[in-house]
Amino acid sequence: MVFARKRFGQHFLHDTATQQRIIDAVAAQPGDALVEIGPGRGALTRGLLSAAGALDAIEIDRDLAALLQERFAEEPGFVLHQADALKFDIAALARTRGRRLRIVGNLPYNVSTPLLFHLLRTPDAISDLHIMLQREVIDRIVAEPDSEHYGRLGVMLAPWVQATRLFEVGPGAFSPPPQVWSAVARLDVRRAPLFPIDARFGRLVAAAFSHRRKTMRNAVKGLVSIADIEAAGIDPGTRPETLSPQDFGRLAEAMPSG
Repeated sequence: MVFARKRFGQHFLHDTATQQRIIDAVAAQPGDALVEIGPGRGALTRGLLSAAGALDAIEIDRDLAALLQERFAEEPGFVLHQADALKFDIAALARTRGRRLRIVGNLPYNVSTPLLFHLLRTPDAISDLHIMLQREVIDRIVAEPDSEHYGRLGVMLAPWVQATRLFEVGPGAFSPPPQVWSAVARLDVRRAPLFPIDARFGRLVAAAFSHRRKTMRNAVKGLVSIADIEAAGIDPGTRPETLSPQDFGRLAEAMPSG
């Protein structure tokens, strides 16, 4: 038995009903290039492998990797990568498989945001992601403008994914149980961004939501002038959480260089 390690943020999914709900949501087909990130003890692995006929698994924990290698030794379609997903070359794997990847993962909550941005650096390599994260993070990913959870994360992901919340998972579905609820979402990845992404987009969004209670004229003061805000068709008196991702995209293009 391999026990959960706190430094890897491990919580093993043991509830069979939840496992099946995730497998059903993925709806893998023969020939899909499935990639499971953080398979742990393999709670989802066999079901995914049976559906698609092949699966690449990325596992950072050496002991779990050994367990998985032993458990699936007789499965010719199973390929294990003992590696850190934050450093893994997803684009190279997609080229090897000859198609866009479908990613599944109960992602470690302590690295979930940087991991998502790492994966989406190469959107051409990924078709979709089915991910389980802390419920509050999924809330932020799927939030619409002018709603409670809308903020920086959702705006930064919006150009690249269409996010759909699927269902929630209680702490008791895991061992050891986390102190928070989880949720599962599907992210369909766009080959091209929803709108042009200026290099200054991230800096603008970060500035706006670090002062979300301020009006735009004050939240991005020093980055964009009132005249530039108005030229982008935005009321300088509005607050950041009321703007769409496309609004931020237009405003980033209006930012002065440098």
